[in-house]
Amino acid sequence: QVQLVESGGGLVQAGGSLRLSCAASGSILRINRMGWYRQAPGKQRELVAAITTGGSTNYADSVKGRFTISRDNAKNTVYLQMNSLKPEDTAVYYCNAVIVVLSSPPYDLWGQGTQVTVSS
Repeated sequence: QVQLVESGGGLVQAGGSLRLSCAASGSILRINRMGWYRQAPGKQRELVAAITTGGSTNYADSVKGRFTISRDNAKNTVYLQMNSLKPEDTAVYYCNAVIVVLSSPPYDLWGQGTQVTVSS
């Protein structure tokens, strides 16, 4: 069974940094697009950053210049380096990946979420 396991969330003061990791495990042929989303209380889930297999990236305007997404294809892992964190970055962060397996079409997979709390 394929799953995504996230780590690296926590509590940090404004201006601080955190690095999130998300590793995919299981019988995976390939992972296409990978990304990070977040959901704050009372708000809809939103895209934070995404990266293709080839390394092309896109970011939400609110995190450009502060967050960096990267991936290690050999390890089926995606990272999110978050710098200059602000209280408004507080949310549950979810990893997302488009998984390719044998004998099935590609499908979306989500991690369990990791809490990021930024104190002012």
